[in-house]
Amino acid sequence: MQYSGKWRIAEMGMWDSDYLDMEVEAYIEIDETGSGEFQFGLVSGEIDGEVVKHRDDERFDFTWEGNDECEPAFGSGWLKLKDKNSVDGRIKFHQGDSSSLVAKRISSK
Repeated sequence: MQYSGKWRIAEMGMWDSDYLDMEVEAYIEIDETGSGEFQFGLVSGEIDGEVVKHRDDERFDFTWEGNDECEPAFGSGWLKLKDKNSVDGRIKFHQGDSSSLVAKRISSK
């Protein structure tokens, strides 16, 4: 699966780099089955996703469940390859914030 591996979240539309890397270097990690995890700032969660075809291209769509500052949180998101080592995407909190993101591949699975 092209999206498997560990991705460094380099930027997000709603939060600056100081927040992104507050506890750990912000990341998304996805395995070959589409499961994974992420953390940025004080938000972390587990991912359940799959590659979905959209007209002439494809992207990795996922749902997530985790916490935001120790409060339960969940939502959805997607990633789309720009090239083999970078993705654009979006992460959304259920009935809450939604932010764009850019990530670079750190390692492959």
